[in-house]
Amino acid sequence: MQPNFPNSLALLRQAESDKLYHKLLLQLDKDFKLANIPIEIISPITPQELVSLLREKIYRLIMENVTKCLDLFYIVDIPEAALAELEGEDAVEKAEYLSFLLLKRTWKKVWYKERYS
Repeated sequence: MQPNFPNSLALLRQAESDKLYHKLLLQLDKDFKLANIPIEIISPITPQELVSLLREKIYRLIMENVTKCLDLFYIVDIPEAALAELEGEDAVEKAEYLSFLLLKRTWKKVWYKERYS
């Protein structure tokens, strides 16, 4: 597992090369459902499309329903300290960063489940 990815696309390329991309999509879908946030991750979806979809979804959550956004990050298990770092950032930058955090944490869960199950 590569612990430090420079961006979301690099992370998703690694997931593809490890043949875990589909499991990552399933985990994302599961986490969004647990947070009661509708999202349509339609397969086949390219990594670029997935990044755009997540960024747009999180942007809308930030703008329209911050509580649901926080619920999602609690379910995914993103540390509150990472969220606190975003004070003062604009919504687009927040959405980009939060999408990356979401993908990193989801990737970690999928990778560990695959490796140690």
